[in-house]
Amino acid sequence: MHPHDQKIYLASKSPRRRELLRQISVDFELLLLRDQSGRVADVTELVLPGEAAAAYVHRVTREKVDAAMQTILARHLPLRPVLTADTTVVIDQDILGKPASPAEASTMLHRLSGRTHQVLTSVALRRGDAIWQITQRSDVTFGSLPEESIRAYCASAEPYDKAGGYGIQGYAASFITHMAGSYTGIMGLPLFETAQLLRQAGLRVP
Repeated sequence: MHPHDQKIYLASKSPRRRELLRQISVDFELLLLRDQSGRVADVTELVLPGEAAAAYVHRVTREKVDAAMQTILARHLPLRPVLTADTTVVIDQDILGKPASPAEASTMLHRLSGRTHQVLTSVALRRGDAIWQITQRSDVTFGSLPEESIRAYCASAEPYDKAGGYGIQGYAASFITHMAGSYTGIMGLPLFETAQLLRQAGLRVP
């Protein structure tokens, strides 16, 4: 990468991460790990037996950034730094992934109702063989959610591509009575920590 070239790859399907990078004026190109031929598989996000949430989100993010680098090399793309991230929601030490059905989303929201849970987002940046990584934690408290609110939310499109079955940037913001940590981290990309990684890799951040 030439010193004047400040563009990175973002290896993420999340539209929220794209919005957040644009918010801090990072020049990026989207890199999807699976191409049309299907020869490059996405990283599996299965939790290993006995794996703690912090270890899980760190491992998955590291696997994503390694797979992204392999994709860059396999496709003979210009060599640039590549950024990946993974977010998980944790309650009672249980990892809540992305719900696959209204029933699963409803179960998650019932668990979160009236309680405090944790949101962990790990971010990794790889430039050549060098990797920088950081995991950010936020605590989020939901008020008691009426049954009709849960039912209406699960009938919308919002819960189904988000860890824990909700997105803070949408209607679910009205569920939250208190949060401690990073709003952008809960969205999926903590900007303070991400800017730190970019600077450590020699990239300019306004």
